[in-house]
Amino acid sequence: MPPSLSATTPAPIDPRQITRPDPALMKYYLLVSLLTGPGFFVAILPLWFKYETLRYRFDDEGISISWGILFRREVHLTYCRIQDIHLTRNLLQRWMGLATVSVQTASGSSSPEATIDGILAADELRDFLYAKMRGVREHVGETAVSEAKSEVVVNDQGREEPLELLRDIRDALRRLADRREAGA
Repeated sequence: MPPSLSATTPAPIDPRQITRPDPALMKYYLLVSLLTGPGFFVAILPLWFKYETLRYRFDDEGISISWGILFRREVHLTYCRIQDIHLTRNLLQRWMGLATVSVQTASGSSSPEATIDGILAADELRDFLYAKMRGVREHVGETAVSEAKSEVVVNDQGREEPLELLRDIRDALRRLADRREAGA
């Protein structure tokens, strides 16, 4: 393979290997806290606690994110609940190679259900989540179609029974209407 092709093709990531944010996230938190000026210590403490306790888990069912010391927060999203995925990078994040992946659900809230911070391979993670999201939906759709097809029974004349039943009901209703008109 020519070197130019291998350099442009990103290596596929395995999100199951992502359990913690990249250490560059802590550097980003430090820079953001320094920009607050005299409020540095007030800003850095919650960010440091979040960084130290932030854990990710990607499995076949969905995503789990947990963080917090005093108030532990845990979010578990199955892939079928995901509606949309947003990737955002501010100026500092682009400079440091970081991004935030926001996962939206149909919860009715305008804020994302979960945010995945401190990921270097954010584009690949977003593509992985889209593929999982679509794969779950396609699988559910295929299952529904196969179940519907399995319920259709063909009778001896080669006709589908539900259709035949509907035609019999239609004919019976027409006969009933004809009798009422003739009797009136």
